[in-house]
Amino acid sequence: MIDVFDPALRSDPTGIYRTLRETGALHPTESGVQLVPRYADCARILADPDFGHGYTAGINPFRPGVDPASLPGSFLLLDPPEHGRLRSLVSKAFTMRAVEALRPRVVALVDELLDTALAAGEVDIVQALAYPVPLTMICELLGVPVADRALFGAWTHDISRGLDPDTVLAEEEKKARQVAVDNFADYFSGLIEYRRERPADDLLSGLVAVEESGDRLTVKEITDIGVLLLVAGHETTMNLISSGVLALHRNPQEIVPLRVDPVAAVEEMLRYDTPVPFPTRVALTDVEVAGQRLPRGTGFVLLLASANRDPQVFADPDRLDVTRFSGAKPPKQLAFSHGSHFCLGAPMARLESAIVFDRLCARTDFTVLTDEPEYRASISMRGPAALPVALRKRPSMSAAGRFGTARSRVELFEKIRRD
Repeated sequence: MIDVFDPALRSDPTGIYRTLRETGALHPTESGVQLVPRYADCARILADPDFGHGYTAGINPFRPGVDPASLPGSFLLLDPPEHGRLRSLVSKAFTMRAVEALRPRVVALVDELLDTALAAGEVDIVQALAYPVPLTMICELLGVPVADRALFGAWTHDISRGLDPDTVLAEEEKKARQVAVDNFADYFSGLIEYRRERPADDLLSGLVAVEESGDRLTVKEITDIGVLLLVAGHETTMNLISSGVLALHRNPQEIVPLRVDPVAAVEEMLRYDTPVPFPTRVALTDVEVAGQRLPRGTGFVLLLASANRDPQVFADPDRLDVTRFSGAKPPKQLAFSHGSHFCLGAPMARLESAIVFDRLCARTDFTVLTDEPEYRASISMRGPAALPVALRKRPSMSAAGRFGTARSRVELFEKIRRD
């Protein structure tokens, strides 16, 4: 029995994924949960309404008997019709226009952090760049005061670890997750009430005000969305950036083409090293998958990191090719999910990451100082725990960078809209 969750495989699971894809479409575990390694099956399950999370019906096998309201980001764990209702309301505040307006701020923030990193010469790129960019932008988008952002570090860590299935968590980790969820809930409840009385130009105020056919979000629902954005959005982008830096270090020939089209390069980074490698789904009715009949309540672990390396879909899939998603319409990578649960924060993650990679490659020559970085303990999220990097300044093409021109702004957001 292959254990895809073995920590020893975290640094390079490529061979295991290849074996799973080649030896079957489904791989049952001892608990009856099915591993799904191929692209076609993962894409179908993500898009099919017969698959969901099963908490409301009490059939989720990954956290049996757990109230989803006690879990972080419970908005993600809902099934239709409640999930559709919340997504519709949230999407009214989380618009492309709001994301596009953040571009100048992201460029300024990345350049500020790179100035500090270049002055130091050697940094942990996770802490110096990958961690602060998405956290700062999410906090600014939500309207979290600067003085309060330091509170979120430990809470985010405990919730992120707690996203793993309860069967692999120690009791202390589950307790720490609940404490962090409660702390976030207390904090956001107070901030929501403050914004109700004193609305501002931020997402939290928008969520408080958003309404559709007389339906508004409750304080609990807004709090869940805030936690989801802070933890899932921040953690995913952090791992995308740090894994991308490592991939570029190992494939330096990709740096020049990346600067031609950093938006397409981000799609390839997501495919090549998927930040959320193992999302789960539950059969909400009796289903047929890959020719097998499986009963309601069957759990599926979708090996998206394997699906994104499927040679039936992507040519030469184990090679990093930052031009893969340029030009003609290629197959979509599945890192941001597919169907009704497609990530609402995907445009923001793409924007932040594209700017980070473009500015890093335009302004610096960088070298990763370890051949074997330590990976984070999480199963749900994959990325280096730390990544020591040496940087030196390189002559840049312009102070504004590739994202400072009107033409590139148009190209960037047209690509995001198409995707």
